[in-house]
Amino acid sequence: KKRSYHAHNFILPTIYTSLHTTNMFKLALISALAGSAAAFAPAQTGARSTSLNSFSADDLPGALAPMGFFDPLGFAEKADEATLKRYREAELTHGRVGMLATVGFLVGEAVESKTVLFNGEISGPAIGQLAQVNPLLWVFLGAGIAKAETIRAEIGWVEPENVPFDKPGQLRDSYIPGDIGFDPLGLKPESEEDFIAMQNKELQNGRLGMLAAAGFLAQELVDGKGIIEHFSS
Repeated sequence: KKRSYHAHNFILPTIYTSLHTTNMFKLALISALAGSAAAFAPAQTGARSTSLNSFSADDLPGALAPMGFFDPLGFAEKADEATLKRYREAELTHGRVGMLATVGFLVGEAVESKTVLFNGEISGPAIGQLAQVNPLLWVFLGAGIAKAETIRAEIGWVEPENVPFDKPGQLRDSYIPGDIGFDPLGLKPESEEDFIAMQNKELQNGRLGMLAAAGFLAQELVDGKGIIEHFSS
């Protein structure tokens, strides 16, 4: 049985000012962690996959009050079904990365110089920590990302040799964005109503994760202080 996720329109990162950003980070962190269990919720199966494989801006998950269907630039209005599916895939993927990045910022700064993993040599704001690691880590990091993206591409995308030259990046007709079959904790609800609620949680937390990660980057670039340092000051 196939499992599914829905993606939605893009959300543009926002650059925060210093004091206001710090307060927003605290709210973002609380909200993100509260819903993090839904971050990799499984895809739906069976009859649901058939109906949800038809993409329409009118019935997309993630359109919640008070914003409703937030698409001020009209991306969805101008998109055909295939393009809308790619938009969903892009938002869902970036949302997951955003959630992981937000957690990574906080964990990286919380354990700096307190772990044997890097022999206590990594310190400072998270935006500068990756440059301090042993170059060998980049090899493993690059290989891991390449492997994950290759698996995702094989599941969701039509083989390049079978794609018309004027339609690059074509998704499979049977593929539903986000459905890579990853559910190690078995969080998938049985009822359709509960599943839609979980989809909305992942979408909303993913959007929040993207905004929070962008804000973290901006804040640390502005004053050179880590996010944990801001929390504790």
